[in-house]
Amino acid sequence: MTVLSIIRDCLDALLHPSARYDALTRARHRAFMAPRLLGSLVALAAFPVYLAMRGAPTALEVAAFAWLIAPILLSWFLSRTGRYEGAHILSALALAGLVMMVAATTGGIESFAAVWLIVVPLEAALSASRRVVVFASALALSCAALLIALGHFHLLPMAEPNAALRGVLMGAGVASATLYAAGLAVSAESLARTSVSLLYVEEDRYRLLARNMSDVISRHNRNGAVEFISPAAEAMLGTPGARLTGHGLFDRVHVADRPAYLTALSDAASGSEQRSVEFRLRRDAARGQNGSADFIWVEMRCRPLEQASPEAEVVAVMRDVTDRKIQEQALEMARTAAEQADASKTRFLATMSHELRTPLNAIIGFSEMIVHEEAMMLDAARRREYAQLINDSGQHLLSVVNGILDMSKMETGNFEISPEPFAPRAALLHCCNLLALKARDNGVDLITRAAEDLPVMNGDPRAFKQIALNLITNAIKFTERGGSVTVSATVEGSRLMLSVTDTGVGIAAEDLARIGDPFFQAGKTYQRKHEGTGLGLSIVKGLVGLHNGEMNVQSTVGEGTTVAVTLPLDFAPSLTTSNNVATLKPALRPESQDEVHQVKKRAQAY
Repeated sequence: MTVLSIIRDCLDALLHPSARYDALTRARHRAFMAPRLLGSLVALAAFPVYLAMRGAPTALEVAAFAWLIAPILLSWFLSRTGRYEGAHILSALALAGLVMMVAATTGGIESFAAVWLIVVPLEAALSASRRVVVFASALALSCAALLIALGHFHLLPMAEPNAALRGVLMGAGVASATLYAAGLAVSAESLARTSVSLLYVEEDRYRLLARNMSDVISRHNRNGAVEFISPAAEAMLGTPGARLTGHGLFDRVHVADRPAYLTALSDAASGSEQRSVEFRLRRDAARGQNGSADFIWVEMRCRPLEQASPEAEVVAVMRDVTDRKIQEQALEMARTAAEQADASKTRFLATMSHELRTPLNAIIGFSEMIVHEEAMMLDAARRREYAQLINDSGQHLLSVVNGILDMSKMETGNFEISPEPFAPRAALLHCCNLLALKARDNGVDLITRAAEDLPVMNGDPRAFKQIALNLITNAIKFTERGGSVTVSATVEGSRLMLSVTDTGVGIAAEDLARIGDPFFQAGKTYQRKHEGTGLGLSIVKGLVGLHNGEMNVQSTVGEGTTVAVTLPLDFAPSLTTSNNVATLKPALRPESQDEVHQVKKRAQAY
């Protein structure tokens, strides 16, 4: 261990606790105490030598030597309080007081001690406080002015007449002041070197943080150009940071987000508050990947680098928030789905209350008439008519319940299809024959265009019939009297194209996107002119999806609608399809359709 390290450890032990955790403050306190303690110890060591050479000292000499011990008290003051500026002010007062005492007794302003007044502001410069420097300078000037005034009015004792002794004393005063000033210069240089070293260490620390942070740190001028960007940008955007300087980062901002990006930087540069903005940045595909560039969501928080500058630079921190945005979008979609489910429930209740109440009222009303046939004096023909109406109402209720059950089975994945070879032309003609009577009753021409050479297809024939029946029934229902419904079937490649076109009321453009949703009916629920639950196209859409087919709807209000269904000719259920369905009977109930057809025949016979 060297002597300097021992001295440093002793000085560190004297430091106030407030100065022990900051390197620059610790160096300043150490530089204040070291020369003063050393000077006071030298003065104490020189006092016996001075007594041996001089003899009995005068009262002034004793006071001067006692004053030289004052720096020890100043070091004790700084060690106990940690008040660095206060210690410098007391030091300036002590030094100025000593110089004034010696100069006043050795010739005033012409004294060898007067030159030490220059040292007072120089010593105060080490405080790094403008207030202390101004005070020390004013104190030194005041002492010089006081010495001049006292000498002018001959209020000071006469100077030593020996010119040679005066010269020696003047040389000693200048030399000692120069040496002390040199010591102050060395201390100032040491403090400056310590400050620069600490600055480099701090810069290295921040540079290390900037290089290893996952967030991107950037510095921008007022127009948004990047002057510095941390290496984390390469990991975030897949491109070297050198390409992002200037307007390279701006060129990657999504066109729709560029105004918000520039506005945030401009507001941060002109104000004093932090600005935050979210925008999209283009990210390059990673090396070795053939994918195209995509956009990520970035949150940028920026603030001015200098508060008072009119052209302040802006420092910004950017963070990838793509995952958060995806979660927000998922939550928004879930909220929208919940709102749609709630709206579907409302529509379901409104529709069911209408669809169930009408046939139930008919069943109850006509059955009561039959119960009181004697009072009503009903003949056999009237009873048969009422019984037919009750049967029709019951069949309508059964079809509504069956539609609801089938739709719920599809939504829960419990609907099973059983593929087998069948002739699509025969199945389609059978469906058209079933609905021909309804079409005639409504005054609608039902046209069937199915080539005789349609190949045999593999699929669920009952599901195919239900698709055709629902599409044709809807077309007839929404076609005014005098219109026409055209059913056509063709083959394109390995797929069967089934198309049902009507000249009916059509569907508005805003409702086309929701066609196929359960219980959805175009137009307002309470203003509709046609009966139905809104499940027909939903069931069609579900059955087509189970066959790996596609459904497309094109419509114009007032001109008509075309529903095109594409089904594979050779359908083979996949593993996914098999796992998603269970052991449910198919939705189509041909026996029910046959019963309806028989009822209609009986009605015609009556």
